[in-house]
Amino acid sequence: MALGRPINLTPNANTRNISVIATAGQTLFAVTGGYLVNEIAVYRNGTRLVDGRDFNALDGGNIVLLSPATVGDVLEFSVFDAYTIANTIKPTGVTNQTIDGSFNITQDLVVGGTLDVTGAITGDISIGIQSAGTLIGAATTLNFIGSGNTFAQSGNIIDVSIAGGGGGGGLGTAINYSDNTASPFSYIDRQATVSENIVFDTTNSGISSSIIISVIPEITISSGIAMTVGAGKTMVIDALQIGDL
Repeated sequence: MALGRPINLTPNANTRNISVIATAGQTLFAVTGGYLVNEIAVYRNGTRLVDGRDFNALDGGNIVLLSPATVGDVLEFSVFDAYTIANTIKPTGVTNQTIDGSFNITQDLVVGGTLDVTGAITGDISIGIQSAGTLIGAATTLNFIGSGNTFAQSGNIIDVSIAGGGGGGGLGTAINYSDNTASPFSYIDRQATVSENIVFDTTNSGISSSIIISVIPEITISSGIAMTVGAGKTMVIDALQIGDL
């Protein structure tokens, strides 16, 4: 029978009892399955030892005796793991848990890793909005004004290309006022560089035969880049003869 105050556990607590036989002069003992610091009791030949005076338990994996054991000493470890009350948030250090039922959060939810959702997300969900890599705000709805807008998804990012109609004169890139509202002006650069391979076909240039127009008089194709005009498509460069202005 062990001497010393035993650990009294509630019905919802997990405990493990581990017993090992010491060798001559042994001081280091590995605790199978580890332990929570300050949640372990150590017995030597039935007598409970005092943490910090008879042994150290600091790393969650090993017990160090401050006085070496003798051959045949029996070391017993009572490990108090954690409460196992269903559907509660577990403490730091527990890597996985499952909550069965609804989980209501009335304040912010901060996710430091990856949030995997297997069902539907309902309610007002905000999404961060960036312009050229700079965050400009968050919203629950995005409304793209004008015709010819195109969208391309790469992983969890959707690139949106705006093709006129949203401000300025409806041609080229809109020039906004200082408060970011649309002015009646727009601009067209005289030069542009094609830096990625592109194929003009029914996936991005209309579903029928069409004329692909560039109002930029000088287009530079980067080295190794292919620009392919698919079947039924015709490309016209500088259709507005801006280069003559």
